[in-house]
Amino acid sequence: MGYRIRPEADFTEEFRSVATDQLSRAITVLDERPGGVDEAIHSFRKNLKRLRSLYRLVAREVPDFQKRENARLRETARSLSAIRDAAALIGTVEYLRHTARSPDENEALGRIITVLEGRRDWMAEAERGLEQRLKEAAGTLKEAIASLDTIAFDGNHRKNARMLGKSWRRTSLKAKAALMACHDEGTAEDFHDLRKRTYDYRLYHSLLSDVWPGAMKAKRDAAKTLVEDLGHIHDLVVLSELVEAEPQLFTRNDDLTHLLDAIIFRQQEDRRQALVKAEAVFADHPDEEAQRIELLWLATGN
Repeated sequence: MGYRIRPEADFTEEFRSVATDQLSRAITVLDERPGGVDEAIHSFRKNLKRLRSLYRLVAREVPDFQKRENARLRETARSLSAIRDAAALIGTVEYLRHTARSPDENEALGRIITVLEGRRDWMAEAERGLEQRLKEAAGTLKEAIASLDTIAFDGNHRKNARMLGKSWRRTSLKAKAALMACHDEGTAEDFHDLRKRTYDYRLYHSLLSDVWPGAMKAKRDAAKTLVEDLGHIHDLVVLSELVEAEPQLFTRNDDLTHLLDAIIFRQQEDRRQALVKAEAVFADHPDEEAQRIELLWLATGN
């Protein structure tokens, strides 16, 4: 059925169906790994992020369920994060290389990529018990599927519309607050918080897309682009932290200088562009958006 909740259908059945689909996809990719372990873990983590957004959408209605399952999914994702994170760092330097400002910087970043590829391969070889953790993660996700039988929502269409409106408003307000913080101090954590809230916002447009398909797709696409930009900003922070934590990796001082210069330049540019896009994505007032969602859900479900 895809990642959406149909307003004309039973809300409990729709919720369980979406959650089961994401959990089943995650289990399948961990079992089959068509693109290798790295890509399997990447896909699995994306499924879990979609689930956590889905659960936050109903958090006020089923707080115990959301808290328990969010913790379960978070810890399961962390258990398989190290190798995937090592591979993601390579992609971050490749991103920097695409916008290299000189041949020397381009060559230096190419050598940095080789260093990080060696680090990733070494970590993969040194990894102990990965196969077991993959099996344990799949088992945990099967337990998460079983837990869906314990959850049920009110069959009242109007009450569910009100719940969705309130959740939408809460997410929009949090995004607005994060955006304001990015304009003020603009710490790495502020931008990461904006990314998380934008991710929820984007997925809510997918989940409720049936209420206004054209408009929801346009806003979802804009939010997706913003999430990607904010993701680059976060990845650059992680790369900076690696340089500080493992300086022994970078034996050529000139290469390290080029890397740090590229990170600083790209962070400044990406932050500036992201703030402009965020102002457009979150231009509507949260109260007005929430009311619109509630009314559209009511109208479409009848």
